[in-house]
Amino acid sequence: MKKYEAMVLSCIDPRFQQKVFKYLKTKKLTGKYSSFTIAGAAIGVTHKKFKKWQSTFLDNLSTSIKLHNIKKLIVINHSDCGAAKIVNCKKEFNHSIENKIHKESFKKIKKILSKKFPNLKVNFKILSLKG
Repeated sequence: MKKYEAMVLSCIDPRFQQKVFKYLKTKKLTGKYSSFTIAGAAIGVTHKKFKKWQSTFLDNLSTSIKLHNIKKLIVINHSDCGAAKIVNCKKEFNHSIENKIHKESFKKIKKILSKKFPNLKVNFKILSLKG
């Protein structure tokens, strides 16, 4: 049986698909991860505006853990995120506000996962269009 090292939670944004692939390649994970792609990545899984999506993600993660013996989740959010703009409750939106939304989604998903999957390691990354 093939050994899978991680599950990757990333965003559907087409501008970032190649960047996600390249990032995972630098981590030597090509062909060694299962993937779950949803609008906003961690934002889509944790924010109340996308409430129904959380159970789908958790069911998928549970299945991936069972089928592929996953021990680590890599969460990849990105800058210029449409989901962050949707959940922003302030009139103004800038890099600082967006960063806060990303970090809050990371905290929430870590809390959820620590209860449901206490042995799962979780890594977080925010990718940028610039680099």
